[in-house]
Amino acid sequence: MIPLSVLDLAPIVLGGTAAEAFERSRDLARHVDAWGYRRFWLAEHHGMPGVASAATSIVIAHVAAGTSRIRVGAGGIMLPNHSPLVIAEQFGTLESLFPGRIDLALGRAPGTDPMTARALRRHHAGDAADTFPQDVLEVMHYFEPAAKGPAAVRAVPGEGLRVPVWILGSSLFGASLAAALGLPYAFASHFAPAQLMDAAALYRREFTPSAHLERPHLMLGFNVIAAATDEEAQYLFTSIQQAFLNLRRGQPAQLPPPVAGFGETMTPAERAMLEQALACSAVGSPDTVRRGVEEFVARTGADELIVTSQIYDHASRLRSYEILAQI
Repeated sequence: MIPLSVLDLAPIVLGGTAAEAFERSRDLARHVDAWGYRRFWLAEHHGMPGVASAATSIVIAHVAAGTSRIRVGAGGIMLPNHSPLVIAEQFGTLESLFPGRIDLALGRAPGTDPMTARALRRHHAGDAADTFPQDVLEVMHYFEPAAKGPAAVRAVPGEGLRVPVWILGSSLFGASLAAALGLPYAFASHFAPAQLMDAAALYRREFTPSAHLERPHLMLGFNVIAAATDEEAQYLFTSIQQAFLNLRRGQPAQLPPPVAGFGETMTPAERAMLEQALACSAVGSPDTVRRGVEEFVARTGADELIVTSQIYDHASRLRSYEILAQI
């Protein structure tokens, strides 16, 4: 089996609080650390009632302090929302606190709606995503050893630290950039799989070895909802199905509890949308999940899977990750 990692949004369940979400994320990280998962990444989103990981670097520190081995990082930091220098300082600080355990994946989407994006970086003229390649290079520059002589701008902490930088994306743009820079690439196939195969092929074909990476490393997002039976897993899966439909309807909300018979309430258009968006998923018993993971890896040639399990009940979420680790 290829390496397994975890993507977490610090989900706020219906009726819950952000404080509870943070403690559940840290508890999940402790468990997957013991079960042998390679990374635990948190994603930056803003203005979403069901996602608590907006201040991503702070949550990373909270999780890293509660674990001992697993790498902890951002999957990703939405760089158009931030100054590259600030990100270098934040992740330089994290690397100084937790040496050898911090990852930084960078994305060019805002991770929110246009109005909130403007509020996040209101001083930025034009479309910040247009400068994404230059901003990535700037972040990487701040991690380089100090040049001899006075430097105009320095990241302290950050300077001279080895913080692995990844490119995060869901399109050919990110694949091309990661290949050109010789960086590892994480594709968000767990919710945007449309260009997965084209992006994977482009990344491998155009990859240029660098001081950071000798050969392509492709990590793919994948939904796993594992339970004792197929029926129980399909029941748990209805929470993320509801969350996706609420988001597409412009009604983002906290992660709802599962609903029996939810599939019968969907329109054909809603069903088709969910089947497309959540196509990269394995939902079921241990045997069903094993077959789903093996088929996905064989089809894509993924070097690593980063798994997300948006499950309402915390004990069931832990059990899902435990089942996957065991198989």
